[in-house]
Order: sequence, then structure tokens, then C-alpha cells
Amino acid sequence: MTQAIDVVGIYVRDQEEALAFYVDKLGFRVHTDVRNGEYRWLTVQHPEQPSFQLGLFTPGPSTHDAATAQTLKAMVAKGAMPPLVMVVDDCRAAYKRMRAMGVEFTQEPADRYGTVDAGFRDPSGNGWKLIEARKSN
Repeated sequence: MTQAIDVVGIYVRDQEEALAFYVDKLGFRVHTDVRNGEYRWLTVQHPEQPSFQLGLFTPGPSTHDAATAQTLKAMVAKGAMPPLVMVVDDCRAAYKRMRAMGVEFTQEPADRYGTVDAGFRDPSGNGWKLIEARKSN
């Protein structure tokens, strides 16, 4: 039996805003964009990792009632959700390139635990860690 994680979803306040951020600033591409009434299934993937999709989902019907959707949106906006991690070859170079693209960082690159990491958030408030891959000896 084969098992694999195919899609990991995050909550975003606006799917168009999130799509622009992930495609135009982080270099992802659209994988799936389909609608079923008000519901929109929107996933993106990084071109270097085609077997994995990141779902950009809006809290609300049919999954959540209005009060729960509002609570989730507020929690995401405050940065309360666990951070996602993006591994890069050179954290400082990625930081400079992403800042030039308009990504707002919450933490500049810093040497930590034998590598370099930085932090940023997407427009909805989802936190990201940008971590430099450790060099093989």
C-alpha cells in the first residue's frame, strides 16, 4: 500500500491576494483552481517540488459556520498558526531576492543551530521560516 501527503492546506483571507503572493513573489505555480458554487479549491506548488501541493483555502461554508470562519481568520492574521518551512540553498541570497519582490520579513537572516534562517509572513498572516539547507560534508 502506498501512502503520501499530497496537499497541505493553509487558511487565507482572500484567495486572489494569496494566489498573487505565492505565484508572483514566491515562484509557485497554480496546480488546481476549481469552483463548486461559492467553494473554491485552489492549490499551488513549487516548480522544484511537483509532488506536493499547498492549498490556499478560505475559512467558511461548507466547512465552517460564520463564527468559526471569523475566528480562524483572526487567528491566522495574528500569526497564531504554526509556521511553514521553506528550505533554500542560500538564505541570505533568498532573503535579498524575496525582499526585492516585496515580501515583508519578520526576521532578518540569522545564524542559528548551524545554519541560517529568516522569517516572513504571507498577506494573511501565515508565518514562514526560510532555512538554509545544511551543506553535506
